[in-house]
Amino acid sequence: MTQTFEFRQKSHLDPALGEAGWQTLNAATLIGRWLNTDPGTRGLAELTIKKDGELFGISAIAAGASRPIEWPLTAAKALANLEEEAGQRAVALEVTFDFGFMKAAAHIRVNKGVLVIVVFHTFSDNSGRSNYVNREFFYRQV
Repeated sequence: MTQTFEFRQKSHLDPALGEAGWQTLNAATLIGRWLNTDPGTRGLAELTIKKDGELFGISAIAAGASRPIEWPLTAAKALANLEEEAGQRAVALEVTFDFGFMKAAAHIRVNKGVLVIVVFHTFSDNSGRSNYVNREFFYRQV
């Protein structure tokens, strides 16, 4: 399962990204059901990542006060992940969940077998709530 990337202006990229190995990267490490490593999370409890051809779909379940909250299935954009640790080459994902009153823009990648997600929450409903960012870690459900 590979992902193909096209670069428009290679001269603007890190020279390593111009190497042939970056043109096709394996996305298999992202696919599957992922559970939060913190069972008491107040954020995302579960992620499911699917791939259909070149397209990725992300569904999420957040922890709610009385019950889990399902987030809408959303398409994700694939990114080449320039890993600073040991020169790893991987696919990362960018996704935005739009709830109307709030957007949750996320970056997702796997690092040493752990799925890491950074979510930027931005409120647009004039509620006075502060925008915030959080990072959470997930393990693959088998």
